[in-house]
Amino acid sequence: MERKYIDCREYPSEMNCTVMISADGEAELLEAAVQHAAAVHHERDTPELRNQIRALIKTMPTAKAA
Repeated sequence: MERKYIDCREYPSEMNCTVMISADGEAELLEAAVQHAAAVHHERDTPELRNQIRALIKTMPTAKAA
């Protein structure tokens, strides 16, 4: 399974946040990122915010076996 992540440095912010959040699934990652955005960045949990966060989701490169 590919791991998904969001790097907060890619979201415009006055805080210059450096948090990176990862999870195995997009739904879990989205919920964690929304909670972070609300608690730390004082964003409101709206469909627009969720769409913006969803657009930031990336897939981590998989490590190659030796």
